[in-house]
Amino acid sequence: MTIVITAFERSPDGGKGLARDTRVRWALEETGQPCEVRLVSFQAMKEPAHLRLHPFGQIPTYEEGDLVLFETGAIILHLAQRHTGLLPGDADARARAVAWMFAALNTVEPPILDLVIARIHEGDKPWAAQRLPLVEARVRQRLVQLSARLGDAPWLDGGFSAGDLMMVSVLLRLRASGILDEFPDLAAYVARGEARPAYRRAFAAQWAINAPQPHAG
Repeated sequence: MTIVITAFERSPDGGKGLARDTRVRWALEETGQPCEVRLVSFQAMKEPAHLRLHPFGQIPTYEEGDLVLFETGAIILHLAQRHTGLLPGDADARARAVAWMFAALNTVEPPILDLVIARIHEGDKPWAAQRLPLVEARVRQRLVQLSARLGDAPWLDGGFSAGDLMMVSVLLRLRASGILDEFPDLAAYVARGEARPAYRRAFAAQWAINAPQPHAG
């Protein structure tokens, strides 16, 4: 059964791997599952055909036969449970890997997204200068905690898992802010994720769609 995912026709990040379809592409590469990618415009994302797949009009979506999923956590968990490559064999270790997936999405990502909003969408507000340090402090608090847990280990809990895939994907959003560089162990952790062949293939596929095109002439 062919897997079909949706992605931005033109990603807001210009193909730098921050769009959430990159996470799903990465998981598909790690599990060795081919897929077709259907590109959708911002307008098409709000139309009935796409809303039947994603009620909130976002990307990515995942179709496999009669199964339709949205939300990257749900999609990647589905792939990890169905195919080898993203969850360990031991039941307790599998449960811990899933816990790290939830930690990435529910504990680490929210303050990072708040920082993105504060910097990009609220930077011109009269209260931005007062709010931004508070937002940055919340991000740093999470990174201090995550750094303490990671320690000298290459991955969060034994070998690479879906928990690491999700955590690295979340932390990538911090690179432009410079905050990630304040935590060399976490910056190295992210770099290890980016160095994985599966990630490189996923990034290249997304970049191929969004990279600036050379001008003719």
